Amino acid sequence: MEEARGSKVVIRFDARKCIHSRHCVLEAPEVFQANVQGPWIQPDQASVEKVVRVALACPSGAITYERLDSQPQEAAPAVNAMRVRENGPLAIQADLRIGKHFLGYRATLCRCGQSANKPFCDGAHSGAGFTASGEPASGKTDMLPHRGGVLEVTPVPNGPLQVDGNLEICSGTGRVVARTTQTWLCRCGASENKPFCDGSHKKTGFRAD
Repeated sequence: MEEARGSKVVIRFDARKCIHSRHCVLEAPEVFQANVQGPWIQPDQASVEKVVRVALACPSGAITYERLDSQPQEAAPAVNAMRVRENGPLAIQADLRIGKHFLGYRATLCRCGQSANKPFCDGAHSGAGFTASGEPASGKTDMLPHRGGVLEVTPVPNGPLQVDGNLEICSGTGRVVARTTQTWLCRCGASENKPFCDGSHKKTGFRAD
């Protein structure tokens, strides 16, 4: 975990979670300085509001912040949402727990089965040539009585991701795919019903803790 402390905000960067979505270096190049020698994060080169906005756009949660100006810190979203990224991971925004441990409010979870940092995406899908639509067909989309709250993700040994809690699953373009309080998501990369598990991990011999 890298930490860069400015006068009004602390920026933290976890390279293990980064999926190189490039929001940081494209939207705030004065703060996130790519291809430089030495420290590459300069928190005081932009306003706190801009730093916060760019951090919140980081889908993987690799970039987090701590405000030092007595203003509110990042909070849980009002709606738990998961976006299915084309040929890529599952991007979740929620009060997220994995194995009962608080993870944060943003994460990208592997669905190709190739990540060396499971259950998180590490970009391995690109090298593996993983292909999977970001526009799966819509199923049950009835409104939920509650849309936020804790979302628990449990990696089933050698199997899918079990998800418990209120969740809206959206396509890459924002269309609602499903609203659910419990589901199982493919993480072996072989399901014919992505992003949902169809048991293919048993046929392929998928192995993951």
